[in-house]
Amino acid sequence: MIGKNGQLAWELVRSKPQGWHVTAVGREEFDITHRHSVASIFEQSRPDIIINSAAYTAVDRAEQATEEAYLLNEAAVAELASHAKNFGASFIQLSTDFVFDGKKSEPYDSMDAPSPLNVYGHSKLAGERALFASEVKSSVVIRTSWVYSCHGSNFVKTMLRLMAERDSLGVVSDQVGSPTWANGLAKAVWTVAGHMANSQVPSKPEIFHWADAGVASWYDFATAIQEIALDKGILQRPTEIRPISQKEYPTPAQRPSYSVLDKSKLEQTFNFPAKHWRTQLTLMLDEYKELSKRGAY
Repeated sequence: MIGKNGQLAWELVRSKPQGWHVTAVGREEFDITHRHSVASIFEQSRPDIIINSAAYTAVDRAEQATEEAYLLNEAAVAELASHAKNFGASFIQLSTDFVFDGKKSEPYDSMDAPSPLNVYGHSKLAGERALFASEVKSSVVIRTSWVYSCHGSNFVKTMLRLMAERDSLGVVSDQVGSPTWANGLAKAVWTVAGHMANSQVPSKPEIFHWADAGVASWYDFATAIQEIALDKGILQRPTEIRPISQKEYPTPAQRPSYSVLDKSKLEQTFNFPAKHWRTQLTLMLDEYKELSKRGAY
């Protein structure tokens, strides 16, 4: 598993199926962009399945750090895939809803034509194509959206901090997607990996979408975070949350206004139904509260 320090990798390690041997590596063990470094890791671990959750994910910084974004999101994927092919390993690549432009008004199917709006989305799409061009024996791309967890930096933890510090917040209300708890995403990834291990995924390249069920704007998401956090005693007082438009909160990278993903293909293929995002958020905040009691935050 590549990218051990990220939110998803943290959840993948915690939720690995019984009997599986997982080698999690990150920048401390090897340089994902260096051929000899990657080759050494493959020689040591001789993996059957590669799960690549490493990426350049700083969406706004990518507009200036274009070379770095493509290095991690495309070139590194091509390098990993080349070694995976040589070792006969299968490959799962994590990708993003940002490969779409947001012009649809219904969930994006995995067969919809990508049209990224920003460098991050373009570089992640380039990584998908690099994987499929490598002719790895079995390759799967899983696109996801709005990922959060108790680990690392994300929207939920940022909102909790700001709500504790401020009396008022403005949150974008005209960008719509599906919040996704990394714990649930990890279980979906392991479900796909289990079928790949048993040769139950077609040998041709496949793209699946995965996110928690339901739809929300960032404003809806922030409102739910506060509501549940107040109920659980994580927050002590309410903060005014004002809906604002994207124009009122300009960012270097343009984002899709609508990026809801149609996950029915993965649900039906693997008999793995999605849970609603509010249910998942509640579970995450339960864990957050417990970790806070232990002094983790």
